[in-house]
Amino acid sequence: MAQDIFGEINNAVLDLQNSQLQTYERPLKKLAQLLRNADLELYNEELTKEVDLDTFIAESEKTGGGMVGSAQLAWPDDHKKTMGLTLLLIEKLANDPSYATNFSHHFFYSGRKIIAGIHALTGQLIIPFVRDYKNYVQSKGSTETVLKSPFSRKVFIVHGHDDGARETVARFLERIGLEAVILHEQANQGRTIIEKVVANSDVGFAVVLLTPDDEGCVKGGTPEPRARQNVLLELGYFIGRLGRDKVCALKRGALEIPSDFAGVVWETMDSNAGWKQALARELEAAGHSIDWNKVMRA
Repeated sequence: MAQDIFGEINNAVLDLQNSQLQTYERPLKKLAQLLRNADLELYNEELTKEVDLDTFIAESEKTGGGMVGSAQLAWPDDHKKTMGLTLLLIEKLANDPSYATNFSHHFFYSGRKIIAGIHALTGQLIIPFVRDYKNYVQSKGSTETVLKSPFSRKVFIVHGHDDGARETVARFLERIGLEAVILHEQANQGRTIIEKVVANSDVGFAVVLLTPDDEGCVKGGTPEPRARQNVLLELGYFIGRLGRDKVCALKRGALEIPSDFAGVVWETMDSNAGWKQALARELEAAGHSIDWNKVMRA
């Protein structure tokens, strides 16, 4: 899906919200066009497969009494069907702008000005729909409400024998408002490294320090600097558990990067502290709230 499709949808809604009688047709048609995007087709089919717009409108028409502005839309209790009906309704309004003005004046009466009805329809129907529709698509077709746990401020640090690198990274994370969890400092209590990770299951990001603590080579070759094998093992574990986008490896010195870990973000831990901004960017991309003023001062 185009990354900014919902940005364009929001822009069309803003234009509709600020439109006048002479200009409302264009953003309304643009909105309907964006909602027909090929990447949204499966979601739209799922939402509209069990709804009948004509029946919905006919039932809604029956609610109107003799008083102007008394008509109400007869929404079903099922939120998924409500979204499907709204999707079809937006398409119908865009295909017939004159119907849109009559419909909004009838069901969203806001005085004698016709454009006031369009603005009321936008604020009371279209804007809530776009919000819920975006959530529906981003949750891959689910309309269930779930309790989202607060995003953890904890970050794992995995390291070898370079205590200076470990302390530097830990202090940086603390200065930007995060909590460094150094696995090797956690009480063992007879637990393996994996059991320690499980005990800190609320941590959602890992920084792995690759420092030239060991030497190794193929049989008969020349020994070359490499990271400790347990650090590489834990790197692989975190890639599998958290995902590559939530693991950042900081490399210090000249050492070989294993080809098995292609796709992981590698940053050089240089003396110019450029790694701090790089790490902050990865943390932000993973969902952490980063204060860049603190990053620049850390």
